[in-house]
Amino acid sequence: MPWVETDSLSFTARHDSNDAAFADRTLDRLETLRLRLEDRFERMPDEVTVVIHTNPASLTMAHPFLPAARWAAAPAGRRYLAGWPMSTELHVLNDRHMEKRAAGEDSLEALRGTSERLYAQLVIATNNTALPPSWTPRRFARYLRWAWLVEGGAQYFSRQVGLYRGAVLLRLRGNKRVSFPPSRRDAVILGGTIFDLLENERGPEACERLVDGLLPGGPAVTLEDAFDARFRDIEAAWRDHLREMVRGPAGVS
Repeated sequence: MPWVETDSLSFTARHDSNDAAFADRTLDRLETLRLRLEDRFERMPDEVTVVIHTNPASLTMAHPFLPAARWAAAPAGRRYLAGWPMSTELHVLNDRHMEKRAAGEDSLEALRGTSERLYAQLVIATNNTALPPSWTPRRFARYLRWAWLVEGGAQYFSRQVGLYRGAVLLRLRGNKRVSFPPSRRDAVILGGTIFDLLENERGPEACERLVDGLLPGGPAVTLEDAFDARFRDIEAAWRDHLREMVRGPAGVS
């Protein structure tokens, strides 16, 4: 397989020669995101390489924690786990496989933005070293506990929260009540809605503070500090926010 490299100002893409156009678009979008995040974070990761895989098997084999993350996610969210961040690399599927996974226009745009979302996660981890990457069994366990913050923050800072509206609606139509904060099963779908609400309530700076550190009291204390409100009041506001987002009360009563 003829692998080649494409460079931009801040990134390198390693890919099959047939994926050159996708690599160019991906690097352009990453450069735009980097410029935007430089104004919001103190530190930025350096020398990041995007590895574009030609099939899901090679992506899965490259990262033993990815199958576990997919298993932990709800079915509606698994399609969006089309990549995995490492300390200096972002591994993603190519455009053809993104199209095969998509469930509509917004879903396809979210999948094509996988590199941006993973890069936002890497930026968050660069500024909050308690969060992965890098990956160890202990850090993966921490990821599962804080998946709503990791996945939600990545969605928010890559400006993708609205692209998950269809997945949110599908999840809320299910029989099982969603938990707050979202469980690891729902983090990929619902995590971004917390940041969306927080920006509405407290402004963008509060979203930056939320990902800046994990407080010893756990998610409840961390959320109370970010929202400057009681946990039960935050939960009530969040459920109202979901109802408004999907224009209906299904599944969030």
